[in-house]
Amino acid sequence: MKLAIVGRPNVGKSTLFNRLVGKKIALVDDQPGVTRDRKMADGRLASLPLSLIDTAGFDNVNDDSLEARMRAQTEAAIAEADLVLFLVDARVGVTPEDETFAGLLRKANIPVVLAANKAEGRAGEAGVFDAFRLGFGEPVGLSAEHGEGMAELYESIRNALGPEAYERALEEAEPDYERGAGEDILEKLAHIDIEDTTLSDDDLVAAIEAADIDADVAEAPVQSDRPIRLAIVGRPNAGKSTLINQLLQSDRMLTGPEAGITRDSITVNWEWEGRQIRLVDTAGLRRKNKVQERLERMSTAETIRSLKYADIVALVMDAHEAMEKQDLQIADLALREGRGVVLVISKWDTVEDTDGAARHIRDLANRLMPNAGGAPVVFLSGLTGRNIEKLMPAVVKVYKDWTARAKTGDLNRWLRHTVEHHPPPSVQGKRIKPRYMAQMKARPPTFVLIASRGDQMPEGYKRYLVNGIREAFDMHGVPIRLFVRQGKNPYAGKVGADGPPRHKRRNN
Repeated sequence: MKLAIVGRPNVGKSTLFNRLVGKKIALVDDQPGVTRDRKMADGRLASLPLSLIDTAGFDNVNDDSLEARMRAQTEAAIAEADLVLFLVDARVGVTPEDETFAGLLRKANIPVVLAANKAEGRAGEAGVFDAFRLGFGEPVGLSAEHGEGMAELYESIRNALGPEAYERALEEAEPDYERGAGEDILEKLAHIDIEDTTLSDDDLVAAIEAADIDADVAEAPVQSDRPIRLAIVGRPNAGKSTLINQLLQSDRMLTGPEAGITRDSITVNWEWEGRQIRLVDTAGLRRKNKVQERLERMSTAETIRSLKYADIVALVMDAHEAMEKQDLQIADLALREGRGVVLVISKWDTVEDTDGAARHIRDLANRLMPNAGGAPVVFLSGLTGRNIEKLMPAVVKVYKDWTARAKTGDLNRWLRHTVEHHPPPSVQGKRIKPRYMAQMKARPPTFVLIASRGDQMPEGYKRYLVNGIREAFDMHGVPIRLFVRQGKNPYAGKVGADGPPRHKRRNN
């Protein structure tokens, strides 16, 4: 059930939104107009699951200003919602803006619950009674900040919905997709510390084989209905919101010439070719020395949090300013968080020598983003839609690589072939002998290598192995993690036959 929280600026909409979601998602500040786009998240009020929409403050304007676009976003949220929660400030009382807003809601022909926020104390009580004159029945007095009045709000929403709509809403709780197929492997290895550099070969190999990794992968159901969480990130005014609007074919995000229009991370549920996608448009990341305003600091922290909840990150860069230092830092941050990366070069319609520019940008990506591992580069225009059809296939391909698993037998045939042709260097005159490799988990692909003197393996050789895995098993645009464990008792079995390896993998 979609519930839109609406009202004029600074009445506490985002505070109530965060209260119902159960965590701080929307930015909250005393400055009016903090929320600029409409923001969506799943929440709950008692037993009632909700799809919440937090909207921009509703200003009474009719021009083409940013405030006018914020108002248009609010009107779109009202049209999309099943029920509207109209919030006023009990301390201030009913204002002319509230009355104008009430008139618009009456024309919308949608169920409305009226709530007076900040109702603590005598001043708040007077404001609750004042709200009666807006004509939406008895107002709910509450305090979003302190959690007071939630039971009364629940009853008002239930009554406004009616019995049938209420029962339907109870059935709409989203299934939990957080647990990935095959990720219980790590639980089976809970008694083994894979970061223990003195672990013996026999102990770790026995634990891996007891977990029966390949069998777990074969038996695990493929969660093809799990939404792909796609975060759209980049510097301010790189074209992120314009890109999402082009994908959705609607003005879902506020766009315009003002840098930094998007302050919150805005989530949109979307379907592409039958696949559920959860799009997140984030606030632009600026360099730290330019993040002066408190709200911008909050927006930067919000964007970083969004990366942690994403599966794939689309890094949007202006075609005329691509691959600058901050772009590289954003890509590095996404990869360190374990996310797959797609590089998006926007405003491609403004580039004259497209062939030369594409070669130059790809060269920079390979040279300056080696950890991105051959991430796909998509050249497009969010404004005109040019090449927009190339983005989602690239995203889905990286997602498949991010969730991929290599079979243990194939890994060890590849390992033997690789070590025979390029053995690790000796350290202090002693050979390092790689013995056995297995993939411990996906999302991102994570491997463990058992080797004699593994604690002495040079970082350069580890990078060589990671790059080899990437090429042999086609895992591009995703971080690959490799733990090297020292074995006390070399294990020589189950490595496979000689000759060029043939590889298969499974996608979760």
